[in-house]
Amino acid sequence: MTLSLGCIADDYTGASDLANTLAKEGLRTIQTIGIPTDDLALPEVDAIVVSLKIRSIAASEAVERARASDRWLRERGADHVMYKICSTFDSTDKGNIGPVLDSLRADAGETTVLVTPAFPQTGRTVYQGNLFVGAAPLNESPLKDHPLNPMHDAN
Repeated sequence: MTLSLGCIADDYTGASDLANTLAKEGLRTIQTIGIPTDDLALPEVDAIVVSLKIRSIAASEAVERARASDRWLRERGADHVMYKICSTFDSTDKGNIGPVLDSLRADAGETTVLVTPAFPQTGRTVYQGNLFVGAAPLNESPLKDHPLNPMHDAN
């Protein structure tokens, strides 16, 4: 297998968006639902996207699942692992994004991570530190009343 990119996605929808984008760019890509078993037979691929549902669970459990996904991907040869977060940067009140990124960074022995909470093709952009959905700041968009993760601050 020639796996070069491992991806951990915090939800299924974002995982599908990412897998689709990678495939459109010519990468042989597969998407899994959850962390696969160790005996999963894999075809020749360039990228694997592991779909998790960790946006709205306890941070400690989100960290555990993300770290397990990271280990699984690296054991299969992933040179690079990225953590795909929701393009609206939402999470629980206390937040899973920071704790998950901190744990993955530490496990990789890195001191810095790059965060790009935007997906321009879907209208999610960042301008002067504020997240926008189309032309509206996140907290003025329909996503401000999201049933699981309401967002009342675009910054």
